[in-house]
Amino acid sequence: MKLVTAIVRPDKIESIRGALESYGVQGLTVSQASGYGRQRGHTEVYRGAEYTVDLLPKVRVEVLVSDEWAGDIVDVLVATANTGRAGDGKVWVVAVEEAVRVRTGERGDAAL
Repeated sequence: MKLVTAIVRPDKIESIRGALESYGVQGLTVSQASGYGRQRGHTEVYRGAEYTVDLLPKVRVEVLVSDEWAGDIVDVLVATANTGRAGDGKVWVVAVEEAVRVRTGERGDAAL
């Protein structure tokens, strides 16, 4: 099993969710996050005062999938989240030793 994690722009979450559901993903976790990458935040002007926004709002999407689905899920996430501008985000994949469905006690791929 693999845990595919993506940090993306908040305005992309609905299109990502739709694309993952269309692909056949039955469950995902979405959390609010904040951070920065190479762009190191940005400067804004509010009521004439200039200030720096160091931590930008992001969304963290996590999907637990079988090994053979991981590459395809990464491709779906990258294609859907891409705007071509700095700050589009990152996607990474981590191996998962075991997963257990709490309600039934199912383990491994059956728990997905």
